[in-house]
Amino acid sequence: MFALARLVVVGFIVLTVIYVCLSLYSRSVRKGKLRAEWYEGPQDVPLEQYLEEGLEDYDQSLRRKLILSVYVIPVILVSVIIYLTNFS
Repeated sequence: MFALARLVVVGFIVLTVIYVCLSLYSRSVRKGKLRAEWYEGPQDVPLEQYLEEGLEDYDQSLRRKLILSVYVIPVILVSVIIYLTNFS
């Protein structure tokens, strides 16, 4: 039982680190694309406001929510492996 608890705790920590890294990377890529769009197009609004509005849209996007699958997919895979190992 202790081994399972250790697996859950260490797994959660590792997945959290991966999630934070992916989230920061994806946000920085989106910010770079918004900055490039602002420089290419008409500059009606200040850059900071344009970036802020674009990142608010990004926070509501499907891509942001799909990054949460970092928690779901490994848990499902480990559960299936444990089930197949013990009950097959």
